[in-house]
Amino acid sequence: MSTTTTRTVPARAGEARPRRRPRGTRTLSFWLFTGPFLIGLAVFVYIPIGWSLYLSFFEARFTVTPSEFVGLGNYREILSDSGFMGSLGTFTVFAAFIVPTTWALSLGLALLVNRLRFMRAFYRSVFFLPTACSYVAASLIWKMSLFNGVRFGLANTVLGLFGVDDTAWLASPDPPWYWLVVITARLWLQSGFYMILFLAALQNIPRELYEAAAIDGARPGWQTFRHITLPQLRATSTAVILLLLVAAYQAFDEFFNLLSKTTWGRPPLVELYYTALGQDQNYGKGSAGAVVLTVLICVVTLFQGRIMGFGRGEESK
Repeated sequence: MSTTTTRTVPARAGEARPRRRPRGTRTLSFWLFTGPFLIGLAVFVYIPIGWSLYLSFFEARFTVTPSEFVGLGNYREILSDSGFMGSLGTFTVFAAFIVPTTWALSLGLALLVNRLRFMRAFYRSVFFLPTACSYVAASLIWKMSLFNGVRFGLANTVLGLFGVDDTAWLASPDPPWYWLVVITARLWLQSGFYMILFLAALQNIPRELYEAAAIDGARPGWQTFRHITLPQLRATSTAVILLLLVAAYQAFDEFFNLLSKTTWGRPPLVELYYTALGQDQNYGKGSAGAVVLTVLICVVTLFQGRIMGFGRGEESK
């Protein structure tokens, strides 16, 4: 019977031993790095949200330090406001259109770029580049250069070659040509970002799945896309759809700059902007509308996430 003895080998002379920093020093380093971020988050996010919730229960006209408590009066007023409720209904339809359109376009671009055998990085950068453009700058380009209501706009110039008269794209809600301007601008601005998400997910799909499918007789194309690619993109698709839903209800820049001060085609945030910062400066009513919009976004997001199984384990899907 043999006995094995484990001995501790002493450190060699002159060899430096790793020293752990004191716990207090590590704690100080943590707060030095995260403190500015947490302070900025509290000052510019959490405190305004809390104060907005507080203002929604008070009569706050031309002041952000009210004293007259009105309870749910602001909520009853904003929910009976035809402009605000109309904007919620309109942008529910807008979200129902822009979300699947952006999803399909982003996924299609990702599939095309992923199939490239050369210059993949170039085309990935080209499609992603519009994401770096400001929504304000893009809106002005769309308004003044592409869809200008006179014959100098690119859209009217192209249509004029086919004998079509000049169209005032943003001048009237009947017909609602302004939706074409807004939707094309938003698709150009955001499709590249979601394409990158899909492209990363496509590159993480194991090649063995496609090889096994080929051995089993599956034809490349629609069959492999439907039974392999699309199921493997479930988590990414859910995240993309949730982000698109939130972005649709938070639309502001392009509508504010494209439609200026028109009373039609306003998204909820633009409607609340004029409520809180218009002639009446009703901060209480505007805050109540912001709370209503936040709750609506949360409900729609949770409902969509539940439908698509967001957050559930693989075994429960």
